[in-house]
Amino acid sequence: MDFLTILKAIILGIVEGLTEFAPVSSTGHMVIVDDMWLQSEQYLTKYVANTFKIVIQLGSILAVIIIFRNRFIELLGLRRGGKGAVQGAAVPAKKLKLTHVLVGLIPAGVFGFLFDDYIDEYLFSIKTVLVGLVIGAIFMIIADRFRPKTVSIETVDQITYKQALTVGLIQCLSLWPGFSRSGSTISGGVLLGMSHRAAADFTFIMAVPIMAGASLLSLAKNWEYFNVESLPFFIAGFLSAFVFALLSIRFFLKLINKIKLVPFAIYRIVLAAVIYIVYF
Repeated sequence: MDFLTILKAIILGIVEGLTEFAPVSSTGHMVIVDDMWLQSEQYLTKYVANTFKIVIQLGSILAVIIIFRNRFIELLGLRRGGKGAVQGAAVPAKKLKLTHVLVGLIPAGVFGFLFDDYIDEYLFSIKTVLVGLVIGAIFMIIADRFRPKTVSIETVDQITYKQALTVGLIQCLSLWPGFSRSGSTISGGVLLGMSHRAAADFTFIMAVPIMAGASLLSLAKNWEYFNVESLPFFIAGFLSAFVFALLSIRFFLKLINKIKLVPFAIYRIVLAAVIYIVYF
C-alpha cells in the first residue's frame, strides 16, 4: 500500500477524531470527505470501506477511555470513592452507575442490531447524510430553544434511570448517518433538564461500549472481505483518530457549556447547503 493511500487513511482519521464528539456527525463528515474526494471504495471495496468508517471510531474510544479513566474505573467497581473523572471533585453518595449506562445503551443496541444491514446498504451516502445533518440540526435548535429554564441535572451523577432510558431512545436517531450520536443525546439530555456538560459527559461514557460493539459487529459481518493489504490503512486511520480525538475532546467539553448547541446546528445547515450546491 503506497504512501498516498496511507495519507488518505490519516485524513479520514483526522476527520473522525475532530468530529466524533462534537454534535456534527463524524460518520457524516467521513462519508462526505471520502465519497467526494478520497474514494476509499476503489481500493478497499464498499463493505470494507463502510467497516473502516465504523472501526476507525475505536481510536476515538481509546481517547475517551484515557480521559475518563477514573470514571470508568469507578463504574466497573474497581475503585470506590476518590476523585470523579468528570468534575474533579469527591464523588457524591448519589453517582452514575454502570446500570445507568447499560439502560441507556439498550435501545440503540437493539435497533442497531436489527437494522445494521439496512443501514450499511442504503444509508451510507451523501444524500442521506445531508438529510441527517439538516434534521439533526433542527432537533438541536429545538433542544436549545425549548429546554427547561431551570437545569435540574447539573452533573452526570444526578441522572436517573428514566432519564438514561429516554436519552438512549433518542440516541436511536443517530443510527441515521449524519444525525450525530452526540447531537441526538446531548439534545435529548438538555430537553430533559440536564446541563449541556452533564449531557455531554453521559454521551461520551455511553459512546465507549456502543461504538466498540458496532465496530466488532461490523468487523465480524464483513470479515470475509478483508485482506492483509488493507491492515496498514486501518492502523493509520486508528492512530490518527486517537491522537486528534484526544486533542478535541477536552476542548469540546470546555466549549459546550459556553456556546450550547445552536452554533453547531448552524454549521451543520451551512455545511449541508454547501455540499448540496457543490455535489449536486
